[in-house]
Parts: sequence; C-alpha cells; structure tokens
Amino acid sequence: MKYLAAYLLLGLGGNTAPSAKDITSVLESVGIEADSERVSKLLSELEGKDINELIAEGSSKLASVSTGGGGAAPAAGGAAAGGAAAEAAPAEEKEEEKEESDDDMGFGLFD
Repeated sequence: MKYLAAYLLLGLGGNTAPSAKDITSVLESVGIEADSERVSKLLSELEGKDINELIAEGSSKLASVSTGGGGAAPAAGGAAAGGAAAEAAPAEEKEEEKEESDDDMGFGLFD
C-alpha cells in the first residue's frame, strides 16, 4: 500500500509516469526502506494504464459491494432487551462522578 501511495503522490505532483527511483526516493524521504521487487511489480502492473481510470473503475466496483447492513438488527434487539439496565447505568455513572469530584479534589487530610 505504501508503494501505491508513493506512486499516487508522485502523480499528484505532476509526475504522470513515476520511475522506480522516484518511488524509492519518496519512500526513503519518510524513513521507509523500499523493496525493489515490490516497486518493480507495482510499476509492471500499472504500466500503460491511466491511474485516474483505474481509480474510477475501482470506485464503481466498490459501489456495488454490500456493506452488510444486517448487523445492526441483532444489536438493536439486544439493546431493547437490556433497555432498563442501560437507562440505570448513566444515573449510576453520574453519581460516581459526583463522588470523585469532592471539594478537596480527591486528597484527604490524612491520606
């Protein structure tokens, strides 16, 4: 991911065809030792492709991915069952906070 990020940063800076040396220098500027195999693999996979088109294509694929909205229903059911306990908890917390904020700021004369 860091190699792709360096590639994208170079693209934002105006370098439309970053080289392995460019990517390596970006990574080394932030203290990351670049792996030449990974850099060359990234460049070979992106060779001849427009990064903006790849991003647009990936975004359209992500839009069709289900994010699993079904997870909220069981959580709501569990919260409804324990609703009385949940309502009592904040009142107890407020009382505890009140006790901790004594006028002596928690320090007693004989502590």
